Amino acid sequence: MAEAATGFLEQLKSCIVWSWTYLWTVWFFIVLFLVYVLRVPLKINDNLSTVSMFLNTLTPKFYVALTGTSSLISGLILIFEWWYFRKYGTSFIEQVSVSHLRPLLGGVDNNSSNNSNSSNGDSDSNRQSVSECKVWRNPLNLFRGAEYNRYTWVTGREPLTYYDMNLSAQDHQTFFTCDSDHLRPADAIMQKAWRERNPQARISAAHEALEINECATAYILLAEEEATTIAEAEKLFKQALKAGDGCYRRSQQLQHHGSQYEAQHRRDTNVLVYIKRRLAMCARRLGRTREAVKMMRDLMKEFPLLSMFNIHENLLEALLELQAYADVQAVLAKYDDISLPKSATICYTAALLKARAVSDKFSPEAASRRGLSTAEMNAVEAIHRAVEFNPHVPKYLLEMKSLILPPEHILKRGDSEAIAYAFFHLAHWKRVEGALNLLHCTWEGTFRMIPYPLEKGHLFYPYPICTETADRELLPSFHEVSVYPKKELPFFILFTAGLCSFTAMLALLTHQFPELMGVFAKAMSDIFCSAEFRDWNCKSIFMRVEDELEIPPAPQSQHFQN
Repeated sequence: MAEAATGFLEQLKSCIVWSWTYLWTVWFFIVLFLVYVLRVPLKINDNLSTVSMFLNTLTPKFYVALTGTSSLISGLILIFEWWYFRKYGTSFIEQVSVSHLRPLLGGVDNNSSNNSNSSNGDSDSNRQSVSECKVWRNPLNLFRGAEYNRYTWVTGREPLTYYDMNLSAQDHQTFFTCDSDHLRPADAIMQKAWRERNPQARISAAHEALEINECATAYILLAEEEATTIAEAEKLFKQALKAGDGCYRRSQQLQHHGSQYEAQHRRDTNVLVYIKRRLAMCARRLGRTREAVKMMRDLMKEFPLLSMFNIHENLLEALLELQAYADVQAVLAKYDDISLPKSATICYTAALLKARAVSDKFSPEAASRRGLSTAEMNAVEAIHRAVEFNPHVPKYLLEMKSLILPPEHILKRGDSEAIAYAFFHLAHWKRVEGALNLLHCTWEGTFRMIPYPLEKGHLFYPYPICTETADRELLPSFHEVSVYPKKELPFFILFTAGLCSFTAMLALLTHQFPELMGVFAKAMSDIFCSAEFRDWNCKSIFMRVEDELEIPPAPQSQHFQN
């Protein structure tokens, strides 16, 4: 019986909620009809007459005080709403209405199973949003000593933020150290060196480790931070490769002898892959692109499971430099898969290949007359897909916004990833005739396809809310961070701003013209508080205004007399 009664109450409540949601106009007219029928028992006419008499006795000072107080209160509400929006990114009134009022109006399903499913969905979405805001190592990051430091020497600006360098230090400790380092003096020194904040202290520690033993990680640190040219860095990486390859072969033979040896082998594998990858990047920087492509292919075949380094993005960039578009398409066919995470390099390279087939003959005027062909439609759809994934890239490719040195870490779909992509791929887009023209004509059409207010995406998941915060941490202060989607002011902030402005204007007019505003207020109260709607006319308004301003009364027409 209890369950039946509970079910009946839930059904009744759901019916009431449904009726209030969809039949609110009917409810409104029913209420008006009841008020009209009960106007005599409730003495509505007498009460309205009393209110009208009370308002007619008010002085102009009351209206000055009323409008001033209203303006002050609305201004305080506006200040509080603006502060809350700047701090939390949402309106306080909207948050309260969603959190407390919507459940009362039936915004939350009452079925327990649905609640459990929705809670699981919320937790999954929360976990997804956390993973979306993950900061990744930039596959095309530059060399600190040979490139970042040289920029600082020339311009006096720091291209890397402390947050970015701290993330790199954490990566180095994760990839280049293990629990058994304290058993080897050189590795123990390097374990401390990766934690040093001062670059000179790190470099000194690396030299101290090399005095003890041929340490691969010490050579890595010197190649990254002490070498002032790419050639010097390549020379140090070759020495690191010789030392790292020996350590890898020794640990490979002992990896199954215990967890300690497994951790050491994992560390030696990371060191070897990092060295070979940076050697390939050195060859690419020095113009030996074919050699770099071969090194990257060999590395991907030797260590196919180490996808966290995203070596295929380095390979794509090098193949584009060689204009080996068939090989680029083969790499995309393997990595542009629905089960693999996307990146700006993947999406925009796919768009570039499809644009290359039609861009040399593309004309906006001709396309508007005859329509888009199948190949052109495929190219436009690929551009829309790329722009939806990262909407910041086109402004850099079209040189509508200046480029800076890419950071060592990027946030996917953020401004940092756009900078890292455009820094190396702008030349490839320029090399394809008409590609930038096609991009210029079509990229803004993407935003008409994305649902608003961006609660869900069109081809990808919604944009993470932490994009702006993470990019401001990764990018230097002298760079103007590109933000999409921009936070729009909530309705209640706009409404409060309008209300504050309106009441402030009324307060000013009432203070300057108290008698005239008093007459106007009393006239308006007579209109809205009249007992009989048929008595509404403008006679009393004009007469009061004429009396206050001492204007001779105009002759009345027969219409007003009746």
